Amino acid sequence: MERKEFLRSLGAGAAFAVMFPCASGCSSNRREALETFDEPTGVDFVIDLTNPDFSPLNNNGGFVLVMSNSSDGLTDIVVARNLEGELVAASQICSHQQTDRVRFISDDGGIFFCSTHGSRFNQNGTPLNTITNNPLKVFNTELEGDILRIFE
Repeated sequence: MERKEFLRSLGAGAAFAVMFPCASGCSSNRREALETFDEPTGVDFVIDLTNPDFSPLNNNGGFVLVMSNSSDGLTDIVVARNLEGELVAASQICSHQQTDRVRFISDDGGIFFCSTHGSRFNQNGTPLNTITNNPLKVFNTELEGDILRIFE
């Protein structure tokens, strides 16, 4: 029996029920699911700014992504030297849909930006657009010599 005859014999509703999972599952345009993460808690760690891995922090507007231990396990933090030369830190986990895409960009005087859906946050975590009303988690920073402490 030909495929067309088989589908005709099933009826439109049954054919749709049989074919829909295959058609949507076989699509080459299917969007990959975004991985989501929990917001970090219990953050308290230090970084040595003389370490070459942190050299982007020598320049205003530079940032690094840091994976650190926290009370919840590994935590993703973005650490930046803002345009005024101050060191700031925030969660890489966006408060909109918990993806790990938050970075520091030099737009609007220096903001945290999530590339997943375009969420924008000022340096104290307040949302700057209507994508989310939830603030971004921001951490305290304390510089002593070349040692930067990032903590809650």
